[in-house]
Amino acid sequence: MSLPTVHRPVGTARLRIRMPYAPDTRAWWHDQLGDLIRPAWNREMKCWEIARSHMREVVEALAERFGAVEVALDFRNSSRCDVRCRDAEGDDCDCQCLGENHGGAAYWRAWIQVGETTLVEPGIVQRILLVERRRR
Repeated sequence: MSLPTVHRPVGTARLRIRMPYAPDTRAWWHDQLGDLIRPAWNREMKCWEIARSHMREVVEALAERFGAVEVALDFRNSSRCDVRCRDAEGDDCDCQCLGENHGGAAYWRAWIQVGETTLVEPGIVQRILLVERRRR
């Protein structure tokens, strides 16, 4: 593992953190986040778990210690469209998808129709960021 990673999954209360092994990791977490922090080692997933409320401090501490950290943020997909856009045959479109799904262009999407015309796409979207140590 070259860079530590912080993963913020949807629907759980804790961050998942992978970092190079060090025998003092638990003490290091306490030094960085305070004595009240409760880092837990998840044996099954082989990662540390820390409350989401410490996201900023965790990322900053890891970037400072290792030079950079990869951050993966999961979001619920909020893609919306309209059956009139999806089923359109001409070039005109003023849907909020900005024509991305016009005329069935995104045929692979698993749209669910809610209401008379609104389509939503279920799922999770992940955004990956690289956070580097602040230069002094």
